[in-house]
Amino acid sequence: MSGEIISAPLQRVPELLGQTVVCIGGSAGIGLETARRARTEGAEVVLTGRSPDRLNRAAAEVDAQRTAAFDATDPAALHDFFEDLSGPIDHVLVTAGGPRYGPLLEMDTADVRQALSGHAVLGLEVARNAKAKMRPGGTLILMGGTGGRRIDHRLGIVSAATATLPPFTAALALELAPIRVNLIAAGFVDTPLSASLLGDQLEDRRTELISTLPIKRVVGPKDVAALAVHLMVNTALTGATYDIDGGQQFI
Repeated sequence: MSGEIISAPLQRVPELLGQTVVCIGGSAGIGLETARRARTEGAEVVLTGRSPDRLNRAAAEVDAQRTAAFDATDPAALHDFFEDLSGPIDHVLVTAGGPRYGPLLEMDTADVRQALSGHAVLGLEVARNAKAKMRPGGTLILMGGTGGRRIDHRLGIVSAATATLPPFTAALALELAPIRVNLIAAGFVDTPLSASLLGDQLEDRRTELISTLPIKRVVGPKDVAALAVHLMVNTALTGATYDIDGGQQFI
């Protein structure tokens, strides 16, 4: 015998073991991929979405703890959802909603109000209703974008709406503490939402980004999901905006 001691490899403990993650808008795209990644880290996941059929398919994919089909922009439905949750939750990701494009002068007053405040109002409503159910140190993650940081007549109100979210996130983080609040600002992400917005131009956009982005590939839902789970795990992060666009805003 040589006397050599052979140590067994250390087994990595999943970083979200015993925690619960709620994905508002979790039936596809970034929400679904975040749920999938959270499950691999040991979390239980709860998915919400508008379409019951799509929600059921997503739930089967990730073995979701439960689902709820409703419109997240309906305050009463949102309240009832959180009221009905039986146990404490740790993290909430909000991916519901999308940008509104178009010339400013062609938008009516209601559209302008919705475009400017829609994401912030949804984030605030989620925060109000989730607060009592969330464990200290958990996180509320909101979604924004980087594309609207440049003023462009094709974007219309998007630039103004984009600018409201970072200070809103920081202020909300102070009020919700010790629950943490962070904002993910994404560029183009190859999701079903992007496909619906671009239609026949989708493949051209992919080709353009692959050739021009510093990372030489298109950002996908898995990339954003990896960032979202990191924000859940790292308990020192709050009140900040995290860009993920493959360098799109610099080209």
